[in-house]
Formats: sequence, structure tokens, C-alpha cells
Amino acid sequence: MAGNTIIAVFDFDKTIIDVDSDNWVIDELGFTDLFNKLLPTMPWNSVMDKMMMEIHAQGKTIEDISAVLRRIPIHPRIVPAIKEARALGCELRILSDANTFFIEVILEHLGLRECFSEINTNPGFVDEEGRLRISPYVDFNNCSHGCPNPCPPNMCKGVILERIQASLGAEKIMIYLGDGLGDYCSSLRLKEKDYLMPRKDFPVWNLICDNTMLIKAKIEEWADGADLERVLLQIINKILSREKQVAVLLSGDYKLQPITMSAQENLIRVLSVTQ
Repeated sequence: MAGNTIIAVFDFDKTIIDVDSDNWVIDELGFTDLFNKLLPTMPWNSVMDKMMMEIHAQGKTIEDISAVLRRIPIHPRIVPAIKEARALGCELRILSDANTFFIEVILEHLGLRECFSEINTNPGFVDEEGRLRISPYVDFNNCSHGCPNPCPPNMCKGVILERIQASLGAEKIMIYLGDGLGDYCSSLRLKEKDYLMPRKDFPVWNLICDNTMLIKAKIEEWADGADLERVLLQIINKILSREKQVAVLLSGDYKLQPITMSAQENLIRVLSVTQ
């Protein structure tokens, strides 16, 4: 595939979908008041597990939850954008503070599950009594991820992103898309060759704007699904075009090819690494 040097890592809530999936389920099933009462007493992840048990106790089934998830709002250009990025050869992964059950139900409904090679999120599973249980990605009651950035106690996306980076070849270029406070830590881990796509006027955008010098990656903001599609595909095609020009230079078959200065600079970088 042409774009197999590109890996795009997506947040899920308010990035792929237009809302927070936890809030959507709670509100649609009519449990908002109880959720708001519990929230000041324990971490968000613990509240969601408690709420799933209460929802089950009130007679709601897994299918009731799934039905709510299948009608979650999503911008009409998000699905085409993801499918096109995959068709261009990009590897796609998810890094989210939602949970596996919510994400997989939604992706299956949208026909997107096979587009993603990996989902990094909080475990969500149905127990033997038919209740949905939600566990923290990191068991913060026994250990802490120790991050000084504004990460929730159950997940540091920066730590997860570093693990992903360590598994990749040096030639890989990462595109990271997110919107929330939890996406700030991972944004700081991106390299100069990478691209950061923060959602404009959302919490991660505001933090980045406080000091853009802390971000090594190229920053390309987006506002809605149409913007996401345009910016994401623009970045992918830019990378692919640059790779094609470098390949032509390396092959020596460039007499009839227009070669840009940026391609020549990229060739110099490639040769300096290989020598």
C-alpha cells in the first residue's frame, strides 16, 4: 500500500463521534441525575462502572445500551474520511478514554471496525449476570501512571503513545487527532516529522495555544468533520507526494519528473541516515 509509512491515531469521543459516548448513554437512558450525584464522589471511570450496574438493576439490557450507541451523532464526513485514509494505505489506531464496548459497537455499526488495527482504551465487558462492567486502563487504586500533565488517573495517553512509537520503524510518520485535556500529554510526545490535529476551540487546542513551542510536531487544526476530512487527507497526500518524489530521485529516473526543493532536501535526509 502506498501510505504504509503513515500511522494515524484517533481519539474517539468528540473526534470520531460528535459527543462524549459516556454522557450520551447516561443521558439517553435517563440516568443523568444519578450520574451527576455520583460524579463528585469518585473518579469518572469508577462512576461509569457504577452507573452500568445501576442501569442493569433498573431493568435496562445490553441491547438497550447498544441501541443507544448505534444512534450516536457523527458528522457525515467522518466515515468517508476514515475509509479514504485506510484506502490510501495508512494504519489507523484509536487511543481513547472511552471503553472497548462502546467503541466497538459504534465502529461495527458504522462499518469501520476493520479500518483500525488497534484500540487502546478502558476495558468494557459483559459479566456473567449480563451487566456491562467498565474497568480502568490503569488500576489507579494500586498504582499510578505518575504523569504530571492533566491526564485522568486511569489513563495517560502519553505513556501509551510512547509504547506505540517504540513499536514503529524509524520511517513511520504519525498523525494524531484529538480534542480533550487527555490528548495534551500525547501531543507533547510527537516528533518533528509528525503532525498534530487538535480540534479548534476544544480543551487540547487551548492548552497547546498557551505555549505552542512545547509541541515539536506540525500543528494543523480542524473544527468539524468536514474540516477533519479535508485536513487529514491533505496531510496524507502531502506525505505520499513527498515519498513519491524521493523514490524517483533514488531510482535515478527523474529526467522528465518535476522535482521540488523539499524532495531534494528529503533525499539528503534519507541518504544521511542510510550511510
